[in-house]
Amino acid sequence: MNEKEALEIFSKVNAIITENHIVYTSGKHGPAYINKDAVYPHTKETSKLCLSIAEHFFGYDVEVVIAPAIGGVILSQWIAHHLSEMIGYEVLGVYAEKTEDGNAFIIKRGYDKLIAGKNVLVVEDVLTTGGSAKKVIEAVRALKGNVIGLGVLCNRGGIKREDVANPPKLFALVNVTFDAWDEAECPLYDKNVPINTDVGKGREYLDRKEKDKQ
Repeated sequence: MNEKEALEIFSKVNAIITENHIVYTSGKHGPAYINKDAVYPHTKETSKLCLSIAEHFFGYDVEVVIAPAIGGVILSQWIAHHLSEMIGYEVLGVYAEKTEDGNAFIIKRGYDKLIAGKNVLVVEDVLTTGGSAKKVIEAVRALKGNVIGLGVLCNRGGIKREDVANPPKLFALVNVTFDAWDEAECPLYDKNVPINTDVGKGREYLDRKEKDKQ
């Protein structure tokens, strides 16, 4: 699958949002968004996207696929399934969870015992800052897992390997660049474009602004 075909799937399931006012996780504002949550209910399309990532890492002797919870869990399962079918042995699909303070990711539920000494593929849905992927890579390495690469559905932040703890390989099905501005410089306010509260961090942003007024 090439980038055009992947974008066609995103478009088909209405995962590409444009001409909007989005608040990104980074806190910046912009006009467009890739809504990966719109993809996941469509299992056939999700499977196709994950198969393409799996094909890219065929031959890397992957033994475990891991992703940050929540959305990435779906990717880890599908990609591990497709790799298992291609390779002929079971590739495990696991996930990492945020710590209570939200500053790191931890691998528990017994999954930590499946990581040590294994070739591990880290997967993520959308890279914006790369923060979650980086923390998962660091968590895998802390358990003596061998990170062989990072595979993602969409790299929308222009993220490079050095931004995410230098995995040996970074592969994205789709690479896009959206405008992003600091709140004070966002031109969407001048155009009276309302903030989207359905995706991104718009709702949290407006709630915080409302509390600041009180």
